[in-house]
Amino acid sequence: MSATAASAIQTRHNVHVLGNGPRTMVFAHGFGCDQNMWRLLAPSFSSEWRIVLFDLAGSGKSDLTAYSQQRHATLQGHAQDVLEVIGSVAQDPVVFVGHSVSAMIGMLADLQEPGRFAAHVMVGPSPCYINDGDYVGGFERSDIESLLETLESNYLGWASTMAPAIMGAPDRPELGEELTNSFCRTDPEIAKHFAHVTFLSDHRAELPLLQTPTLIMQCSDDLIAPLSVGEYMHRTLPNSVLHIIQNVGHCPHLSEPSASTDAMKLFLADLTS
Repeated sequence: MSATAASAIQTRHNVHVLGNGPRTMVFAHGFGCDQNMWRLLAPSFSSEWRIVLFDLAGSGKSDLTAYSQQRHATLQGHAQDVLEVIGSVAQDPVVFVGHSVSAMIGMLADLQEPGRFAAHVMVGPSPCYINDGDYVGGFERSDIESLLETLESNYLGWASTMAPAIMGAPDRPELGEELTNSFCRTDPEIAKHFAHVTFLSDHRAELPLLQTPTLIMQCSDDLIAPLSVGEYMHRTLPNSVLHIIQNVGHCPHLSEPSASTDAMKLFLADLTS
């Protein structure tokens, strides 16, 4: 990749690189968020790793004109974006840390280009949010359809109600307020589109195909990704470790950063030993 092309990609996704370790760790945020959500976790690795932070298309300080309802009609479009970001900053396989929907985006990127990823850390992942037979995703289809209808009709109201519930952390209301503000900063039209893509996605079929070592970081009480989802993923992903973090909410990297850091360091130590 030319320096000009790499620079354009990095500008498009507001890429920031910290640290100068020999290996690269890439952090990808969840729906309605931006790279700032990693501020309590990423610095713990910057002395040994080269840290890459970026914003998904349509999020944070990315170039909003790069968000395409055609390209990003599925998570595969975001996966292609991830591969472009990685190609612009790293040559060796990276450790990919993905929160929520970005965990699935990272998996899809890995399947598109095997060998680009040394490991995955999936924080609160879910391959499918909708209950289906024996699979318990946490929501009935009618729940998701109602959620999306509310989002369409009153995005800011939806954001102010849902964000604190998603964050959890009842003893730290400032975190719920932070997530609310993050949701409200997101372009409503992009958020509505991305929400449909996210909450109606189903990538259970791809899970058995991922051979890359994977840490599933699952919260003990998570409205968005209940324990049943983490256990299902652990059973289905061929090379996975499941670590339960005692935490109420969907964002342990903010509400329990020490526990999240410890789980990651243990996983990475086993990976490199």
